[in-house]
Amino acid sequence: MSKTVFEKMKEISVLSLICSCLYPEARKNIMGEFEDMDIKPINKRASGQAFEVILKPPSPVSEVSHCITSPPKRDISLEDIQKKLEAAEDRRRSQEAGILRILAEKREHERDVLLKAMENHSNYSRLAEEKLQMKMEQNEENRMAYLAALMERLQEREKHAQEVRRNKELREELTA
Repeated sequence: MSKTVFEKMKEISVLSLICSCLYPEARKNIMGEFEDMDIKPINKRASGQAFEVILKPPSPVSEVSHCITSPPKRDISLEDIQKKLEAAEDRRRSQEAGILRILAEKREHERDVLLKAMENHSNYSRLAEEKLQMKMEQNEENRMAYLAALMERLQEREKHAQEVRRNKELREELTA
């Protein structure tokens, strides 16, 4: 793999880049060092110079020194493996404890909601029963008042009937 553009730009100083565009003969000497990169000046800018950097694909016969190797592996000891396993076990335990705590909180909330619903239901039942009891007492009082009024009217009629009978008897005695 070839170097990145930023690494290449670090290798070329700004001064040599400007000189290579202003003095094309010097540019050829500088560009000889960077065979996998091509720098073209663009003269279409009115405000100053512009450059186009073109990276060429690496050739199959490129140097082996450009190959990127993986970093050397570190020797892992048995103690390191044990520490990692213990840390993983601790993480697993803490995660399980967190899940169990959340489930316990949910169960507690469900129990609270159920108790509150049962309390509301018992309050509603108690209030409904009290209301029904009051209504029945009121109906009983009204019935008793109605019966008392009816009895009073019957007694008044009976008095009136006795008075009429007595008056009739008095008239019969007077006419006889």
